[in-house]
Amino acid sequence: MELSMAAKKSKVKPSPPSKALPTKAVKAKTPAASQVSKKAAAKPAPKAKAAPKAEAVAASAGLAEGSKAPAFSLPDETGAVVSSASLTGKPYVIYFYPKDDTPGCTKEACDFRDNLKAFNSAKVRVLGVSPDDSKRHAKFKEKYGLNFTLLSDVDKTLIGAYGIWIKKLNYGREYMGVQRSTFIIDKTGKIAKAWNGVRVPGHVEAVLAAL
Repeated sequence: MELSMAAKKSKVKPSPPSKALPTKAVKAKTPAASQVSKKAAAKPAPKAKAAPKAEAVAASAGLAEGSKAPAFSLPDETGAVVSSASLTGKPYVIYFYPKDDTPGCTKEACDFRDNLKAFNSAKVRVLGVSPDDSKRHAKFKEKYGLNFTLLSDVDKTLIGAYGIWIKKLNYGREYMGVQRSTFIIDKTGKIAKAWNGVRVPGHVEAVLAAL
């Protein structure tokens, strides 16, 4: 009995080992770190906006050469009236500047002062014009020893007639102001030479060369 049971047990075949089901790799939805860095490097950085210029003139202005010079009658630094009629038949230089005793305007005035002998030799009078009143002109003239006439155009009448009261831009702020300009007026009362939007360094020398 025991033998027959042992024989039956020996005939039982062991079941084959179960095969493991293949597993599919799951792809990550998030990009690899290297791919992210490459994309970031490929995309250019936004350009920075350019800073506004310190000062820019909105548009060029001023009467053209060959035009008739506007007539005027304005007080000088002493309060005495100077008129274009008194200059008939005589050439003169009239230059316009924004304000007394500011760096650029002072430099320009001193350049005319230092070269006045050359203008006198050419028999050409120099007149400076700004919107400052006569008292301020007097202080400016005394402070720097200016040796030529400064005319006060408080109402901007002559400045407007020459077309140089314009819109300007300073650090993003718009305002109206004088465009620095110089004109040579000939014996017939016409504009022989005009400089609009003057840059001070070397300007007076250019005016003398034009004479």
